[in-house]
Amino acid sequence: MMPADEDVLTEAAVQAAGDIWVVVGRLRRKLRALEAAEEASGRDRSAEKEPSPPQSSVLRRLARNGPASASDLAAAEGVRPQSMAKTVIALEEAGLVSRSPDPGDGRRQLVSLTARGHERRKGERLARQEWLARALQEHGTEEEVRAVITAMALLDRVAQA
Repeated sequence: MMPADEDVLTEAAVQAAGDIWVVVGRLRRKLRALEAAEEASGRDRSAEKEPSPPQSSVLRRLARNGPASASDLAAAEGVRPQSMAKTVIALEEAGLVSRSPDPGDGRRQLVSLTARGHERRKGERLARQEWLARALQEHGTEEEVRAVITAMALLDRVAQA
């Protein structure tokens, strides 16, 4: 049985999907490599100890999803609660997170980013965003950069559908 016309994928849609998959993967690897290089060089934070990869992952998760219990973080990160407890303690000692009673369940505590934690995440995000903006400007024409803006609007609609 032949699929209905609306179910037939165009060659352009298939190519675009494949290209997006490959390019997003490359960009993620590049941004991770830049982040690792910054951590290794101690850029702008020579007096501050850099968070470990598990700590950075928790900071990203809290920045993206808001406060969470340590047990919820452990489940989301796929680690044992004891390991997450150590991670949260280290982040708390660094002043990047704080714990407070869960208003819905007084027996639990919620882990939240502190102002310092938010600033740290904001600085990391801005550094990666600045690198990408410079790369787009250096490697693309104004028209190509505007096409990326249009393409991103489409990808955002797809992601929210």
